[in-house]
Amino acid sequence: MILKQHLLFALYSLCGILLKAAATKNKVRGSQSQFPIVHNVTVTEGGTANMTCRVEHNDNTSLQWSNPAQQTLFFGDKKALRDNRIELVRASWQELTISISEVTLQDEGLYTCSLFTMPIKTAKAYLTVLEGRIHKGVPEMPEIDGLTKPVKEGDHVTLTCITSGSKPAAEIRWFRNEKEIKGAKEVNASGKTFTVKSSVQLQVDRDDDGVAYTCRVDHVALALSPQQATEVLEVHYAPRVEITHSAVHPQEGDYLKLECVSKGNPSPDPVLWTKDGSELPDIDRMIVEGRELTITSLNKTDNGTYRCEASNHLGTSSAEYVLYVYDPNALEQRGPDHALIGGVVAVVVFVTLCLIIVLGRYLARHKGTYLTNEAKGADDAPDADTAIINADGNHAHAEEKKEYFI
Repeated sequence: MILKQHLLFALYSLCGILLKAAATKNKVRGSQSQFPIVHNVTVTEGGTANMTCRVEHNDNTSLQWSNPAQQTLFFGDKKALRDNRIELVRASWQELTISISEVTLQDEGLYTCSLFTMPIKTAKAYLTVLEGRIHKGVPEMPEIDGLTKPVKEGDHVTLTCITSGSKPAAEIRWFRNEKEIKGAKEVNASGKTFTVKSSVQLQVDRDDDGVAYTCRVDHVALALSPQQATEVLEVHYAPRVEITHSAVHPQEGDYLKLECVSKGNPSPDPVLWTKDGSELPDIDRMIVEGRELTITSLNKTDNGTYRCEASNHLGTSSAEYVLYVYDPNALEQRGPDHALIGGVVAVVVFVTLCLIIVLGRYLARHKGTYLTNEAKGADDAPDADTAIINADGNHAHAEEKKEYFI
């Protein structure tokens, strides 16, 4: 247009000729722009293909995309074929763009864009689908087989993780939550690629309820993004019951709360409270709310054995609590008596031990002295008394006596 303006200003005398030539050129271009413009598309198997059809100038004429089987996919912004993979991206008088997700080899072929003028003008684009990564040795997304939900406590379960299409053979690792566990591996060749299986055997218990078992596929082609599959165990088990209470020495007038703590799957709800093998007394002071039994003001009539029972389809469990309501006055009197008795017993034991030690030392000392003195005069004395006298200092007399006999 700039060139035309310069020519108009420079060669005013040729204006008519130039205007006529410009009009002729626009007429030809407008005729050509009524044909739709498309481009061939190449996509990898499993990817998404965007098919675009444009016209430069459109006098409010509808555009349409058709597949290789000549089935209409979209007419303007109206979807014609029921295929959830095919979606509308953009629709206007100048453009119709659609997307085909999760493309398969069967989607390959010649697609047609039609402009509904008189006569209808068409353009064709070829969709080329490349073989997917399974044919390049990259393992498929793993799957876990062998689990039925729910399982019962004590059941034996074998989980098997399978991945196909790897080259070289992929590695499979198992995890119980975040902790790695060992599995049994099996590799089978299928053409130029490998199918890899790994299994773990479990005997499930209640601790496995809610545990995630994950198999992860490691491969050289998945260095940055390993593939994995996860199954969460749901374990059904019979209930276990215990009773918690709010008082150590319940007294008359106190508030007491008993809670029946039951763990089972399915949840054993509600629970059953009884007293001494019968239903609870129908009194306002006893309130049952869910798993809790509350006695607002205790008295002696509340004494007895309280039992909580919980059940599900796998079994029944129960727990008991023996309630004895103390007299507050008796507890106050009994406290000092116990302390006094304990102190007296401690003193008596200490004194007894001291006497035993002193007496033992005295007897040991005098016994040794007696034996020594008796031995000193035993050779010359006719009896023990004479031997002791000789040992106490009669040595001179003993010498004289000895010389006399010689």
